[in-house]
Amino acid sequence: MDVTLVLFRKNGSQKTFSLPSDATVIGRREDCDLCIPLKAVSRRHCQLTLNTNTLKIRDLNSHNGTYINNKRVEEAMAKAGDYLKIGPLTFLIQLDGQPEEIVPPKQPEQKPEPKAAADEDIFAELELNESDSDLTDLTELEDL
Repeated sequence: MDVTLVLFRKNGSQKTFSLPSDATVIGRREDCDLCIPLKAVSRRHCQLTLNTNTLKIRDLNSHNGTYINNKRVEEAMAKAGDYLKIGPLTFLIQLDGQPEEIVPPKQPEQKPEPKAAADEDIFAELELNESDSDLTDLTELEDL
Protein backbone atom coordinates (compact mmCIF):
# COMPACT_ATOMS: atom_id res chain seq x y z
CA MET A 1 0.00 0.00 0.00
CA ASP A 2 1.29 3.45 -0.96
CA VAL A 3 0.78 6.16 1.69
CA THR A 4 1.06 9.86 0.92
CA LEU A 5 0.53 12.77 3.30
CA VAL A 6 -0.67 15.96 1.63
CA LEU A 7 0.18 19.10 3.61
CA PHE A 8 -2.13 22.10 3.25
CA ARG A 9 -0.50 25.52 3.47
CA LYS A 10 -2.18 28.79 4.43
CA ASN A 11 -1.67 30.17 0.92
CA GLY A 12 -3.71 27.30 -0.54
CA SER A 13 -0.77 25.37 -1.96
CA GLN A 14 -0.07 21.74 -1.11
CA LYS A 15 3.02 19.63 -0.60
CA THR A 16 3.09 15.84 -0.64
CA PHE A 17 5.21 13.44 1.40
CA SER A 18 5.49 9.71 0.83
CA LEU A 19 6.09 7.63 3.94
CA PRO A 20 9.74 6.52 3.86
CA SER A 21 9.12 3.14 5.56
CA ASP A 22 6.50 0.86 7.11
CA ALA A 23 7.08 2.55 10.48
CA THR A 24 7.43 6.33 10.23
CA VAL A 25 8.07 8.53 13.25
CA ILE A 26 7.01 12.15 12.92
CA GLY A 27 8.37 14.76 15.29
CA ARG A 28 10.65 17.71 15.91
CA ARG A 29 13.88 15.74 16.44
CA GLU A 30 16.33 15.53 13.57
CA ASP A 31 16.41 11.73 13.73
CA CYS A 32 12.66 11.41 13.06
CA ASP A 33 11.68 10.01 9.68
CA LEU A 34 9.65 13.14 8.96
CA CYS A 35 11.01 16.13 10.86
CA ILE A 36 8.71 19.08 11.61
CA PRO A 37 10.91 21.73 13.26
CA LEU A 38 8.17 23.56 15.14
CA LYS A 39 7.91 24.01 18.92
CA ALA A 40 4.23 22.96 18.85
CA VAL A 41 5.34 19.52 17.63
CA SER A 42 6.79 17.13 20.21
CA ARG A 43 10.29 15.73 19.72
CA ARG A 44 8.75 12.33 18.89
CA HIS A 45 5.13 13.22 18.21
CA CYS A 46 3.49 10.21 16.55
CA GLN A 47 4.18 7.04 14.62
CA LEU A 48 2.49 5.83 11.46
CA THR A 49 2.68 2.08 10.95
CA LEU A 50 1.76 0.50 7.65
CA ASN A 51 0.57 -3.09 7.57
CA THR A 52 -0.75 -4.98 4.56
CA ASN A 53 -4.00 -3.02 4.19
CA THR A 54 -4.06 -0.73 7.22
CA LEU A 55 -2.42 2.44 8.45
CA LYS A 56 -2.21 2.75 12.23
CA ILE A 57 -1.48 6.11 13.82
CA ARG A 58 -0.19 6.14 17.38
CA ASP A 59 0.46 9.23 19.47
CA LEU A 60 3.83 9.04 21.27
CA ASN A 61 2.70 10.92 24.38
CA SER A 62 2.93 14.23 22.56
CA HIS A 63 2.20 17.41 24.48
CA ASN A 64 -0.32 18.87 22.00
CA GLY A 65 -1.81 15.59 20.80
CA THR A 66 -2.38 13.87 17.49
CA TYR A 67 -5.74 14.35 15.79
CA ILE A 68 -7.60 12.38 13.14
CA ASN A 69 -10.56 14.30 11.69
CA ASN A 70 -10.39 16.77 14.61
CA LYS A 71 -10.58 14.03 17.27
CA ARG A 72 -7.63 13.53 19.58
CA VAL A 73 -6.37 9.96 19.38
CA GLU A 74 -3.93 7.81 21.30
CA GLU A 75 -4.09 5.11 18.64
CA ALA A 76 -6.37 4.81 15.61
CA MET A 77 -6.69 3.16 12.24
CA ALA A 78 -6.68 5.74 9.46
CA LYS A 79 -8.43 5.48 6.14
CA ALA A 80 -8.08 7.26 2.83
CA GLY A 81 -9.37 10.81 3.07
CA ASP A 82 -8.82 11.21 6.81
CA TYR A 83 -7.17 14.41 8.04
CA LEU A 84 -4.15 14.10 10.34
CA LYS A 85 -3.33 17.13 12.49
CA ILE A 86 0.08 17.42 14.11
CA GLY A 87 0.67 20.71 15.89
CA PRO A 88 -0.53 23.50 13.57
CA LEU A 89 -0.18 21.35 10.43
CA THR A 90 -2.98 19.42 8.73
CA PHE A 91 -2.34 16.57 6.30
CA LEU A 92 -4.75 14.62 4.12
CA ILE A 93 -4.03 10.89 4.15
CA GLN A 94 -3.93 9.38 0.69
CA LEU A 95 -3.84 5.57 0.40
CA ASP A 96 -3.01 4.07 -2.99
CA GLY A 97 -3.92 7.39 -4.64
CA GLN A 98 -7.29 7.65 -2.89
CA PRO A 99 -8.98 10.02 -2.55
CA GLU A 100 -8.12 11.36 -5.98
CA GLU A 101 -9.56 14.78 -5.22
CA ILE A 102 -7.47 16.65 -2.66
CA VAL A 103 -9.71 18.94 -0.62
CA PRO A 104 -8.60 21.01 2.39
CA PRO A 105 -10.48 20.25 5.61
CA LYS A 106 -13.55 22.31 6.37
CA GLN A 107 -12.85 24.88 9.02
CA PRO A 108 -15.38 24.94 11.84
CA GLU A 109 -17.33 28.15 12.17
CA GLN A 110 -15.65 30.30 14.74
CA LYS A 111 -17.38 32.62 17.14
CA PRO A 112 -16.00 36.15 17.25
CA GLU A 113 -13.22 36.41 19.79
CA PRO A 114 -12.49 39.35 22.06
CA LYS A 115 -10.36 41.90 20.22
CA ALA A 116 -7.15 41.21 22.15
CA ALA A 117 -7.26 37.47 21.40
CA ALA A 118 -8.25 38.00 17.77
CA ASP A 119 -5.21 40.21 17.17
CA GLU A 120 -2.76 37.51 18.24
CA ASP A 121 -0.99 35.69 15.46
CA ILE A 122 -1.50 31.98 15.99
CA PHE A 123 1.85 31.26 14.35
CA ALA A 124 3.85 33.81 16.31
CA GLU A 125 5.15 31.19 18.76
CA LEU A 126 6.42 28.87 16.01
CA GLU A 127 10.11 28.90 15.24
CA LEU A 128 12.02 27.15 12.54
CA ASN A 129 15.17 25.27 13.31
CA GLU A 130 17.02 26.94 10.47
CA SER A 131 20.36 25.38 11.36
CA ASP A 132 19.06 22.05 10.04
CA SER A 133 19.20 22.54 6.31
CA ASP A 134 18.77 18.85 5.44
CA LEU A 135 15.45 18.29 7.22
CA THR A 136 12.90 16.20 5.38
CA ASP A 137 11.21 18.83 3.19
CA LEU A 138 9.47 20.68 6.01
CA THR A 139 11.99 23.47 6.41
CA GLU A 140 9.77 25.64 4.20
CA LEU A 141 7.22 26.07 6.98
CA GLU A 142 7.49 29.82 6.93
CA ASP A 143 5.21 29.63 3.87
CA LEU A 144 2.34 28.18 5.92
